[in-house]
Amino acid sequence: MADESGPTIDEAVLDGVLDSVGGDAAFVADLVGTYLSDAPTQLAAIDAAVESRDAAAIVRPAHTLKTGSLTIGAMRLGEMCRSLEQLGRAERLDGAAEAARAIRGEFETVRWELRSWVAGRKGS
Repeated sequence: MADESGPTIDEAVLDGVLDSVGGDAAFVADLVGTYLSDAPTQLAAIDAAVESRDAAAIVRPAHTLKTGSLTIGAMRLGEMCRSLEQLGRAERLDGAAEAARAIRGEFETVRWELRSWVAGRKGS
């Protein structure tokens, strides 16, 4: 189960990414934009795998969304995706539909917070 405590976005991770690219806020905004553009594709693939009861098909989109989420500081979402990925690797579907719904809901919060973070950096 994902840790429900803590912030939706760990801004220290985003600040670390920003530092690693020499403070290039436009680059980080592009990175966030790419993540936000790709995530719906991964969510749709997770939904399709759950709908078709194909545990193996959950693995790749859950892994991809996990990796992107952790990279941009969406730690809770990343851990939720890790749990779903592990279900898929174990060829289990118990709880997968609920996990997919929770991931989608968490992503909506992540999307809002990332857009706010980027907007705050543009004004800097």
